[in-house]
Amino acid sequence: MSEERLLPDEKAIEACLDNIRPYIQHDGGDVELLGVDENAVVYVAFRGACAGCMMAAADFSEGIKLMLMEEVANISDVMLVG
Repeated sequence: MSEERLLPDEKAIEACLDNIRPYIQHDGGDVELLGVDENAVVYVAFRGACAGCMMAAADFSEGIKLMLMEEVANISDVMLVG
């Protein structure tokens, strides 16, 4: 019998991203929730100025990923796409 994994609430993820967005939008970018898979992995993408920024990886791993994993229950990982 397999154990069912609880998936994170997409509304809670969006609410957390909404707290982060003003800082990203101030620099001309944005972050988009692409989805959550069956393993509770959250997929996000940078848009606008952040899409090609050399600081995007650091901003993601040191900010967005940590914040989502701390504030939203049941996330197993957060992946940056693109």
